[in-house]
Amino acid sequence: MVSEILRHIIRFIVLVAVQGLILKNVEPLPGLNPFLYVLFLLLLPVELPGWLGLLIAFVTGWCVDMFYGTPGMHTATCTFIGFLRPAVLRFIAPRDGYEFGNQPTMQDMGRTWFFTYTITLVFAHHFVLFFLEMFSFREFFYTLLRIIMSTAASVLLITVTQFLFYRTKSGTT
Repeated sequence: MVSEILRHIIRFIVLVAVQGLILKNVEPLPGLNPFLYVLFLLLLPVELPGWLGLLIAFVTGWCVDMFYGTPGMHTATCTFIGFLRPAVLRFIAPRDGYEFGNQPTMQDMGRTWFFTYTITLVFAHHFVLFFLEMFSFREFFYTLLRIIMSTAASVLLITVTQFLFYRTKSGTT
C-alpha cells in the first residue's frame, strides 16, 4: 500500500516536472501542445473514490498552472477530467468488471481498452483547455484543429511512455 502511494507520488512529481520544465517549451508546430502530465490522472487506480480523484485532479491542475502561469485553466480542466473519469471507466468496463488491483495501463487492460480510455479523456481534456484558453467560439475550426493535433501528440507520448516504462504481460491484446 505504502509502495503504491509512493509510486504515484513519484509519478506525479516526474510527470508534472517534465510538463512544466520541458514540454511547456516544446511546440513542434504552431498550435501543437503535447500534455504528458495527463498520464498521471489516467493511471490513478480504478478503485479510487470519486471525491479523492477530484481532489487529486484539482491539485495536479493547480501545480501545472504554477508552471504555466495560467491561474485556473489547468485546474478547471483537470477537475473536469477527475469528474469525467469514473463515468468513462464505467462505460468501458469489461463485461466481468474490473479485477481488484488492475492498473489502467495498456499492459493490464489491453490496447483497445487503453486507447479508448486515453483518447476519450485526453480529447476531453484538450477540448476544455483550449476552449477555456480561447474563451470564444470565434476561431472554432482552428481551435478544433489544435485539439485534434494536440490530442494525437499527447496520446503518442502517453503510448511511448507506456511501452518504455511498463512491463508487458504475455497474451495482452
